[in-house]
Order: sequence, then C-alpha cells, then structure tokens
Amino acid sequence: MTDTKMLEELIDKSGLKRGFIAQALNISNQALYNKIRNITEFKPSEIVIMCKLLNITDLTIREQIFFG
Repeated sequence: MTDTKMLEELIDKSGLKRGFIAQALNISNQALYNKIRNITEFKPSEIVIMCKLLNITDLTIREQIFFG
C-alpha cells in the first residue's frame, strides 16, 4: 500500500509535474492519480522509475512509501 502523503510530499519537493511523471511511467494522468491514491498498485518497474525521478536512494524510505 502506497503512503500517499509521503509520496505526494516527495513529488512536490521534486518540482516535477504529475503529467511529466505519468509520461515517464507511460501511463495516463488518471492512472498515476489512481496509483498515488491506492486505487491501483504501482508495478515494480514503475517503482524503479519513480525512485529515479524522485531521487529515492534510501531503501527504508522506498519500502515505507511503496510497501507500507
């Protein structure tokens, strides 16, 4: 289960637009919204891309956000 609050804080701090993130994940803006809001789950490949985009290098933080 995604930690929505923590993920949104990291997205806001990154300065990246959600549309850009959705495009990098090759999904629609709505699909990204659904994943952030726990309506659908992030795929492992999407988690890897999200970590690169948001510069998440700490495994503990990654686990908290995506597997909490």
